[in-house]
Amino acid sequence: MSGPSGTGAGGVSSVSGMGGAGVRQKPVVRRASIVEAAREVIVREGMGATRLRDIAAAAGVSVGTVTYHFDGVAEILNEVVVLETARFYSSIIQAVDAESDPVVGVRMLVEPLFADTDATDEHWRLWSDYWTAVARKPAVAAEYVERIRVWEACLTRTLRRGVEQGRFATADPSALALKLAAYSDGLATQLAQKAPGLTSALALDWMWTLLEHETGASFRG
Repeated sequence: MSGPSGTGAGGVSSVSGMGGAGVRQKPVVRRASIVEAAREVIVREGMGATRLRDIAAAAGVSVGTVTYHFDGVAEILNEVVVLETARFYSSIIQAVDAESDPVVGVRMLVEPLFADTDATDEHWRLWSDYWTAVARKPAVAAEYVERIRVWEACLTRTLRRGVEQGRFATADPSALALKLAAYSDGLATQLAQKAPGLTSALALDWMWTLLEHETGASFRG
């Protein structure tokens, strides 16, 4: 007996067009493939122009299969951002948490945000679309907060280590991490919009200026 949208008994998805007829994938694998496809579409077309049928076409499945696994585009976008966050930050955060020098750790966290690469450009385009969606529907991100604010959490830990070592003069590492996250988001959004005169190098320099003002440490050179 088949379940909704070509899903077989036991919740295993039947696949047509991806891997050949009769090939079945577990729900977690199917969900992952849809999220991967959605990322490609959103990066290429933008969140505002992305529809369920676009995601389904990119994943090689029916719209019904997509709606069987997800409530809608908002849920898919959340999962895309969680995936993007893990890919972009996981190895960085692991290295920073193992770094004993808090100045070096902060540099390791901040520099990749403004690297002049296609991967960084795609990363910020996704985040720009995400925050636009959240601004319209704040509840969209509620259950995903801890999974997507990992950079800020790691920066808080690193700033706190710096305070404990007497390297940083800031009274509230958590508040400063939030301020830096907001500042970096704003700079990245301006970069994504090709603001005249703003370059990745200049944005990074402004980040160092703010950090040096707030912590009393030097981050350049």
